[in-house]
Amino acid sequence: MMMVDVKAELCRLGREMLARNLTTGSGGNLSVYDRRQDRVYITPSGLAYMALTADDIVVCDGRGAVVEGARRPSSELGFHLALYHHREDIGAVVHTHSVFATTLACMHREIPPVHYLVGFAGPKVPLAPYATFGTPALARAITDTIGASNAILLANHGLVAIGANLSAAFDVAEEIELVARIYYQTLVAGEPRLLSESQMTEVLEKFKGYGQKT
Repeated sequence: MMMVDVKAELCRLGREMLARNLTTGSGGNLSVYDRRQDRVYITPSGLAYMALTADDIVVCDGRGAVVEGARRPSSELGFHLALYHHREDIGAVVHTHSVFATTLACMHREIPPVHYLVGFAGPKVPLAPYATFGTPALARAITDTIGASNAILLANHGLVAIGANLSAAFDVAEEIELVARIYYQTLVAGEPRLLSESQMTEVLEKFKGYGQKT
């Protein structure tokens, strides 16, 4: 994918976050990391997704210095960079304020294997301790907690999903919001019956061959 297409895709999926009720207004953020060129493409700070154009996307180097664009990068640039440096398999980050994932984050609950689709993240979705948005403390909390997971809840804040590319990270964000809703509703209705470790091991193995080969 050419980088001009990445800018357009960031704009498109920002609007998709609104359409799929994963955030509101300008909440959350998205980015893509081109490791070969050491360039991070990230949504700007405080600009509503419905108004976003490719020219608004900010391009930074791997240290966070702006190299292209007139806007300020997302206030969460720090944890995007921290994730890219922490794990080489990460090519994109999607941060949402989706309602059910954020509700659980505000309850300081991680998401256990209540449904097999939690496997989009791993055997569970861990919870990072609270830290003020846009701070190095939040970036450290995320990298200290995420492990090998593809998603993490941020206490009293929201959800972060990662993937090899932007489409994969967005899919994780959407599927984990569904699982968060299911988990919350089972908590309201009664006692959730969780999948076992061996059952989740089987799910994760099957997920390795899920989808179309490219």
